[in-house]
Amino acid sequence: MSYNNTKKQIFQPILLALILVIGIFIGYVVLPGKLGNKNPLVIYPQTNKIESILNLIDEEYVDTVDTEKLQEEMIPELLKKLDPHTVYIPAKDLQNVNEELSSGFGGIGVQFNIHKDTVMVVAVVSGGPSEKVGILPGDRIVTVNDSLIAGNGIKNSKVLKLLRGEMGTEVKVGVVRRNLEEPLQFDITRGKIPMYSVDVSYMITDEIGYIKVNRFAANTYSEFLTGLAKLKASSCKKVIIDFRGNSGGYLDVAINLCNEFLQAGDMIVYTEGKSNPRQEVHANGKGTCQDTEVAVLIDEFSASASEIFAGAIQDNDRGIIVGRRSFGKGLVQNQIPLPDGSALRLTISRYYTPAGRCIQKPYENGTEEYYKDIVSRYEHGEFFEQDSIDMNDSLVYKTKEGRTVYGGGGIMPDHFVARDTTQLTNYFMKVQGRGLIYRYALEYTDSNRAKMDKLTKVEDVKDYLNQQNLLSDFVKFATKEGVKLNTKEYKLSKQIIDTEIKAYIARNVIDNEGFYPIIGEIDEVLNDAISRLE
Repeated sequence: MSYNNTKKQIFQPILLALILVIGIFIGYVVLPGKLGNKNPLVIYPQTNKIESILNLIDEEYVDTVDTEKLQEEMIPELLKKLDPHTVYIPAKDLQNVNEELSSGFGGIGVQFNIHKDTVMVVAVVSGGPSEKVGILPGDRIVTVNDSLIAGNGIKNSKVLKLLRGEMGTEVKVGVVRRNLEEPLQFDITRGKIPMYSVDVSYMITDEIGYIKVNRFAANTYSEFLTGLAKLKASSCKKVIIDFRGNSGGYLDVAINLCNEFLQAGDMIVYTEGKSNPRQEVHANGKGTCQDTEVAVLIDEFSASASEIFAGAIQDNDRGIIVGRRSFGKGLVQNQIPLPDGSALRLTISRYYTPAGRCIQKPYENGTEEYYKDIVSRYEHGEFFEQDSIDMNDSLVYKTKEGRTVYGGGGIMPDHFVARDTTQLTNYFMKVQGRGLIYRYALEYTDSNRAKMDKLTKVEDVKDYLNQQNLLSDFVKFATKEGVKLNTKEYKLSKQIIDTEIKAYIARNVIDNEGFYPIIGEIDEVLNDAISRLE
């Protein structure tokens, strides 16, 4: 079969082909020539502006640029435009950051201090890898994997890096021990070393118990219940919970702790954000301490989860808050993993106390000013006079029983306790600032370890130390270390120096079970709470 084509049908494909060739010529030759480039600029329609810029830098910039490094430097600067608690965590730092809120890490199980340029073992974790091979308090670690670490200015961070590692891996440690001429060699298999978040729980009086929580981590709730059970076994009827210096942690852990003290239906906290609708959390009525009188201790470094707990207790009129105004962090973060092993902690909502307070302090002036707020409070006199605190009268709220509380910058305690500076003389600041009190306690413990190791209760340690001439011995030690005695200032600071020396020695012998009961004798916030509960 044959076809008779018209002229139009014959020339139309030729014309279209010619137009296509001209278009290609214009796109690849004419326009680049006018732009002065050898190659065409490529715009990436499927990416956002930041990705487009990075792609252009990578492909077109005059010099070779490490765009990955550029991204690492750019992301933190970008996040500074948000809030102080939205942060980027590089992949190399993520493990260490996560360990802060985990229940343990791989290590050899010792507490150490660098003393006279030598790593001294202060305590050995019970049941840990080092105890199992025979490491003792007072041992000096001089080599790790045959590398010398004594006498060369090594820092704490370097020692931690050498001793920590993957669980199950082995590390070789060389130790010098008192009264032995030859160094000892130990092959230690790293194991899981618990990181405790409840420092101590003990009875202060026949009825009042004390429990110190340093963070809200994965294991905090179980530790807290164990501490409470210990107190209840000692007939505890009232409890003091110390959150001073506790910068927070997991929100759900704070909720679990609150639940132990509140009645069924009592609100604990609620959260709300642009993409996260309001979520309320209420007590389930199964708490073990619903009838236990409670006092909560806070200070300017109590933040986030600490403030959730204090706010819930205060707004429900469940107990008393004692101390100084808390930090003022009312933002909730979600940690989001990124493909390269890094992570973003992104603020996703605000939390509110049961009365409706968001206690987040302002951050509009930038991160630096935000964290300098503590210094500003000190300079303004807030640590010493309650009247120095500027409360926002436009942010007034009512507790369950109608008491007035304020929002807009931390939890204000029911009972303010000023910092006592009467004993903080120049002499004390010098001996403390140079670490002489701690160093003296360490040397005293080390020199008297045979006697001290026989003392297993804080009462025994106190009785023994009260019979020793510690203060005059310390004055000689401080003078030898370059701090001359000022008799007038020494008399003013005598009590605090004596108490700190004994507390640190007790810690070296029986850990926090020895430290806190002794240091508590000069703790003005703790003693105020005790007197109010009594």
